[in-house]
Amino acid sequence: MANKRQQLGGVFYLLPIDRGSYSVATSHYNVTMSVTIPYGRRMLELEIDERNLVEIERAPIAPNLADPVGGMRDALEHPFDFPALRRALTPDDHVAIVIDEGIPNLAALLVPLLEHIGQAQVTPNAITLVCSPPSSGQPWLEELPEEFEDVRVEVHQPGDRQQLAYLATTSDGRRVYLNRTIVDADQLVVMTRRGYDLWTGYAGAELAIYPRLTDEPTLQELETPLASHALGRAPWPIQKDAREIAWLMGGAQFFVQIIDGADGSIAHILAGPLDSSNEGQRLLDARWRVTCAQPADVVIASVTGDPGRHVLDDLARAFFAAASVVKPGGSIVVLSEITPVLSPGFERFRRFDEPALALSVLISEKSNDGAAFMWATAAEQAKLYLLSQLATDVAEELFAIPMGSAEQTRRLLGPKTSVTLLPDAHRTLAVLA
Repeated sequence: MANKRQQLGGVFYLLPIDRGSYSVATSHYNVTMSVTIPYGRRMLELEIDERNLVEIERAPIAPNLADPVGGMRDALEHPFDFPALRRALTPDDHVAIVIDEGIPNLAALLVPLLEHIGQAQVTPNAITLVCSPPSSGQPWLEELPEEFEDVRVEVHQPGDRQQLAYLATTSDGRRVYLNRTIVDADQLVVMTRRGYDLWTGYAGAELAIYPRLTDEPTLQELETPLASHALGRAPWPIQKDAREIAWLMGGAQFFVQIIDGADGSIAHILAGPLDSSNEGQRLLDARWRVTCAQPADVVIASVTGDPGRHVLDDLARAFFAAASVVKPGGSIVVLSEITPVLSPGFERFRRFDEPALALSVLISEKSNDGAAFMWATAAEQAKLYLLSQLATDVAEELFAIPMGSAEQTRRLLGPKTSVTLLPDAHRTLAVLA
C-alpha cells in the first residue's frame, strides 16, 4: 500500500492509496484515493477515484497563532507601518472601540487592547465600546477584569437620530451620517474579523464603520443582496465608499484585523492605520480564498468545530460557497453537527415549492436576510443534501434532502462523478480558475 499527501483545509493528511488492479484490455489502472474531510468534531473518510477528484488550489497556510493574546500584544506594539497605538494617545483622549462580537474569545483579546490604551494614562471611563446591532446582550463583558468595569458599552441604533452625527458629503454627493460616539472620539479603534460579506465583498476594518454604523435609510438602501461568489480583485463600489469615508474621518483611526483560523482558532492579528486594510484582505485571501480548475458534479462542504458556536448563517455560507464551484444541476452536500434556529427569511420561504420563487420574493422584498438569500441561491443552482440537527420536515421545506449520517455521502459518488471537497466552507471563498 502506497501513500499520498493530500491537502484538505490547510492540513496535510498522509493517506493510503489503493492501487487497484490493472485492466488487461487497456493496460491502465485506477487509483483510488482515501481522503478525509472534517465536519463538526468528526471526520468522514471517502474512497475517490483520483481522476474524479477536482482539487482546490490555495496559498500555503501558515500555522495558527499558538498564543492569540500574545499575538494581540505584539500587533499593538508593532503595527503595520505605524508606531505603537499608545504613542498616539494622551491622558485626556476619549477613545471609541468598535467591537466585532463574533471574534473568538473576545474578552481575552480585548484585555490587552484596554491595557495598552491604559499605558497612555487613558482611564477606563474615557473608553466606549461600540457594538453593531443586533445586540447580543454582551455576555463577554462578565469576563473582563474588574479594573475595566467603568468602560462604557453602546449598541449602535441606526434609527435614533440622537445617536447619529453628520460627518461629511462624499465625492459622489452622499451625505454621511455615522454613530455619534465614533465621530466625536479623539481616537477610534476598530477591532474586527476580516471575512467575506454578501453586500460589501469584504467585511471588517473600514467596512465595520461604513455601512455598519450608519443611519437606517442608508442601511436599507445598501442591503440589497449581491452575489459575493463573484468577488474579484477589483474593489466593489461600496468598498471605495467605505475607504473614502474612513479618510474623511481624519487620521485618528487604528484598525485591529483578525483573520480566523479553523475551528475557532486565529490565524493572524494585524494592527495599523487605514493603509493596513489591504494587507488584511491579502492575509484573508491567502487563508480562505481557494480556486477550482473546473466545476464538479458533487461538492462536499463542511462546517467544522464546536457546533455550539455555529448558527444557521454558517450552513447558508457553506452552501453558497459550494454553489460557486458546482455544475448547474449538480449536488452539494453540507456536513455539520449544527442545531440551527430559523430566521424570519427562512420561515417565509418554507411556504414556497421552488427555490427560484423564494429567491425572487426575497429580492423583490429587498430582504436583508443574507442567510436565506444564500441558501435559496444555492438551491436554485444545485440539489442540496444536509447533515445537521434540523428536523427532517423543516430541511425538506428548505429545499434540502436531510441525511441521517455522513456515510450516506458515498451514495452520490459514482464511477465517473467529479468531486470537490470544501472543508470549513462557511469561511471559504471558492472561485473557478
